[in-house]
Amino acid sequence: MKRFSSVIFDLDGTLLDTLEDLGDAVNRVLAARGFPTHPIASYRYFVGDGSAVLVERALPASARSSEIYREVLAAFLADYDQSWKIKTRIYDGIPEMLDSLTAQGIAMSVLSNKPHPFTVECVRELLSKWRFVSVLGLRPEVPRKPDPAGALETAQLLGVVPERILYLGDSGTDMKTAVAAGMFPVGALWGFRTHEELMANGAAAVIQHPTELLAFL
Repeated sequence: MKRFSSVIFDLDGTLLDTLEDLGDAVNRVLAARGFPTHPIASYRYFVGDGSAVLVERALPASARSSEIYREVLAAFLADYDQSWKIKTRIYDGIPEMLDSLTAQGIAMSVLSNKPHPFTVECVRELLSKWRFVSVLGLRPEVPRKPDPAGALETAQLLGVVPERILYLGDSGTDMKTAVAAGMFPVGALWGFRTHEELMANGAAAVIQHPTELLAFL
């Protein structure tokens, strides 16, 4: 019997390199309102906890009043809706990994803190070649990761007990999610965060290239 029968993937920084489109969209909104912008590399630490937290982190502390914050968040969501796939791409090695998992009969799902409509659209536009049992983004009724609620919901949709699920993500948030849900946490080093962050937050293993995941299955 395979040790794991299913895999849950994070999206941004794991399957897709979305960093530049996210950073560019936030920077355009900030610049239009006279706020300082940030180097794209800074967004590695701004993203991962949902759009609301992304905008909060990008705004100067003095500008995080509820009125300004709501305006900038709405403007970002509108901008990103039109610009999300200018530079976004599938990471090298992801197609080969997904092809192999599919051939082995491994059930796959996506779980992201990106707003649910964007998550679904990203997968539909760039990852439609592969079948995912479920694709879930951040929804108002479900706490965002690292709360395990979304991961446990995904396990139910997969019809698999958590201990038979491998969880692949690129951030400490992902590792905490997997640990809290009783899943096997694997860190993706090609993503947005560091080896140290992944290990400190519970990664059971880290991999340098997507196809290294196959050794666990």
